Amino acid sequence: MAEKTEEYRGKHIVVRFDGTQCIHSRNCVLGHPGAFVPNAEGPWIKPDAASADRVAAIAMSCPSGAITFERLDEGAQEIAPEVNVVRVRENGPLVFHADLNIEGQPARFRATLCRCGASKNKPYCDGSHSAAGFSATGEPSSEKSEPLSARNGTLRIKPRDNGPLLVEGPLEICAGSGRTIMRTTKTALCRCGQSSNKPYCDGTHNKTGFKT
Repeated sequence: MAEKTEEYRGKHIVVRFDGTQCIHSRNCVLGHPGAFVPNAEGPWIKPDAASADRVAAIAMSCPSGAITFERLDEGAQEIAPEVNVVRVRENGPLVFHADLNIEGQPARFRATLCRCGASKNKPYCDGSHSAAGFSATGEPSSEKSEPLSARNGTLRIKPRDNGPLLVEGPLEICAGSGRTIMRTTKTALCRCGQSSNKPYCDGTHNKTGFKT
């Protein structure tokens, strides 16, 4: 376990928190403020304050993957979803849920990746889009695409130096509302924040001198 990860051990479940991944979506503290206690003095995650099933469900609602868990009982561990999805957040990041292989990083199922270009923790979002005044719709127009023959499996993401996120594997790109924008097995997603065809890369990073 990495030193940056905090561990909170209960009788039936262990909850881990990586603050470097947190985007403060607040799903945890709104989901059960007795188990995930905002502004607490001392430990802020209290795994025994709710059932292990409830704590696990709240952990899996964390879009960034900052919160993970390990069941110590007979309960199910987290598994990859049946459909690989990335959701485009309004004025915010790309929210992935899949069996993720992000180059150079441990395997995971959830991640929020920067698309504003301002994060200091690239390729991950660190909330910098708010301070940067990043503006980009979370409801891009849908494009015609055929249903995928396979909808899950490993999704490989390679952050290209000074360029886009190169994505390979079955993926449904969805608007923030859940509407499908595109089904694909290979795409390049903008992470410089300047593309005129967001969420896709259009090569603008070369003109603006985007650096990672």
